[in-house]
Amino acid sequence: MWRRVLVVVSLLAMTVLAAPTAAHPQTLSYGAFRLVKASPAVTAAPEIILPDGYTRVAGEKFQVPSRAEYYSFVEGPRATSVRVAVRWPGVDVAAVVSGKSRLPLTREPDGTVSFTIPVTGANTNALQNTLQVWTFPSPSTASGVHWRIEHNDRDRVAGVWNSVAWPAAATKTFIHLLVACDAILRDSGLAGEAQRRGHFFSLMGFETNNTLHSDNPPHWHLAYYPGLTYSAPRAHVPHFWMDSTGKTFYNGMDVQGEGRSRYYAGDPAPIEDAEGNLVVTLTIRADGGLDIEPPNGPLYSITAPGGAFTEKVHVHRDGRPWRWFGGTDDVKSGLMTLRAGSLAPPAHKEATVYWYDELTGVIESVTRY
Repeated sequence: MWRRVLVVVSLLAMTVLAAPTAAHPQTLSYGAFRLVKASPAVTAAPEIILPDGYTRVAGEKFQVPSRAEYYSFVEGPRATSVRVAVRWPGVDVAAVVSGKSRLPLTREPDGTVSFTIPVTGANTNALQNTLQVWTFPSPSTASGVHWRIEHNDRDRVAGVWNSVAWPAAATKTFIHLLVACDAILRDSGLAGEAQRRGHFFSLMGFETNNTLHSDNPPHWHLAYYPGLTYSAPRAHVPHFWMDSTGKTFYNGMDVQGEGRSRYYAGDPAPIEDAEGNLVVTLTIRADGGLDIEPPNGPLYSITAPGGAFTEKVHVHRDGRPWRWFGGTDDVKSGLMTLRAGSLAPPAHKEATVYWYDELTGVIESVTRY
């Protein structure tokens, strides 16, 4: 009899041990995609059909309309290929993007569009690259300067950008400033020294379509990371705010682990390495430009002819005319041109032309003149 009881108890124990595998749900994973309209227009939201076990992430941050697009986040069991179907009456879906890829589409006679996406993200923040239309003129932190240009399109505005005026001047100006700063960092030797030490400067603008990153008000960055990654300790990250004409007027500088310091025109803002040694001093000018001063000089002053930062910028080196910089970006065609020239003899002009995928920012070709 006791033998029977032991057998029954053993079987029950096996059942209890096996049960959690079936009873506990899998950890959620996440996917994201952007539906791109053939023509920008205000439209109703699409109907999105998902397989059993998958749902759309709830909330206006994760189901986002714009004139040009609609983007959506999905959650469910981890899978490398999840089939999504979309019905969108009256709307021609020109393309679907996930990550940095245009997805193959299947079009049904009734107008339904279907495609597959990976649902492998650990969280929604990990999938922001689906939303980010960025180009990287210098893509490696190991070069000493890592910088990107955000391709902002007023037809793709989302979140807070729907409630403010389109920052036309700022979207032009930040490109001129980044081109100028890249040249200054290299000419001054700051970029070379950062590279030698395994550090880097980071040049960035701002984005107007990402509800997971409310990048407002318009601003730009000339940051320093004492390491090779964006998690480097005591990184100094200035946020240079621009007004409606494109002039810089405020620097909210974050120092990792120390909070934010505030600087205005005329206030020297020191950038230091992890040991507290001075790397460079940044000072907003009264004219809306910026002074960049390495510890041993020379002093570089970014100004604008006639005060119009939206056209191009001039740079003086130790008070003498040096070079001018500018850029144009056709976000609809995926064509960006960065230009530079001399302000003093001998005369010199140069340009770099980038053709990029207008839906992802990925560079397709580069030509230098």
